Amino acid sequence: MSAREGLAGFAALRWRWIAAAVVLLAVLWAPFQLVPFRVFQFTMVLVYAVALLGLNLLVGHAGQISLGHGAFFAVGAYGAAIMMDRWDLPYPVTLPAAAALAFAIGLGLGVPATRLRGLYLALVTLAIAIFLVPLLKRFEPVTGGSMGLTLEKPRPPAWSGLAEDQWLYFLTLAVAAAAFLLTFGVLRSRVGRALHSVRDNETAAEVMGVRLAFYKRFAFAWSAMLAGAAGCVYTWVIGFVSPDSFAVTLSITMLAGLVVGGLGSAWGPLLGGLFVMFVPSLSQDVNKAAPGVIFGLLIIAVMYVAPTGLAGLAGRAAHSFDKTLRKG
Repeated sequence: MSAREGLAGFAALRWRWIAAAVVLLAVLWAPFQLVPFRVFQFTMVLVYAVALLGLNLLVGHAGQISLGHGAFFAVGAYGAAIMMDRWDLPYPVTLPAAAALAFAIGLGLGVPATRLRGLYLALVTLAIAIFLVPLLKRFEPVTGGSMGLTLEKPRPPAWSGLAEDQWLYFLTLAVAAAAFLLTFGVLRSRVGRALHSVRDNETAAEVMGVRLAFYKRFAFAWSAMLAGAAGCVYTWVIGFVSPDSFAVTLSITMLAGLVVGGLGSAWGPLLGGLFVMFVPSLSQDVNKAAPGVIFGLLIIAVMYVAPTGLAGLAGRAAHSFDKTLRKG
């Protein structure tokens, strides 16, 4: 490598760090400049990003299809709501408890993943999402039935000087940052390499000594844990849960958001969270009579322009910028 190429590479790396610093400053600055409703919207983007982080690990990195991710999201949401409403537990305790509950259920439901694949696995996960809503309505003494449960939102401590919406935003941001760092560490370890080998070629992975059943169940459990944590934070932010909030369309929208954001990409879950939060409401604003049509057309348009998702499109733009710097 010539000195000129080395300097160009250093300049490109410097620009990436500058871009990351700008994004970080914008994230920290936003809740102090936006109106409360916008702060709430971006808080929900972070909530969905944590849920999609788990789905990305399962589908994007382990290659296991799931159409029932919203069910694990609901497990975390209802688990936290019941602990806060029925047992009067403080909200910080509900996060690890809801994540552990979702992890245990995901570990158990991961058993079919060791025997099924492709369309058959997708149908099993879809069935989980379908029967969850009537199940929640049936146990009314615990779940509140169709009326759901109304909860008190976490209040900011006096020393923080923050409004309620700002406090919830920073709580969610802290959970999201921890989830991303933890998942990044897993994917950088031998576990991540094993998951990628399972995704790329199961036969070759098994020949190399990778325990397929173990890593498939791990992917389901880890994915469910992150969805459960996101569901818990959802309960904090919304202050209300009802069965109809977790219909099967939520699972489908999550999967669509992840694909649009960028399957298997580090930025895919965050971009997918933006998609899940803003595109349905945008579709409703464009055409109140047929928001589903607008929603579908937007997905088709994004996939046509960016087949590898928005993260892939951004990556190609960054690569072109790097090449420009190297030639300059």
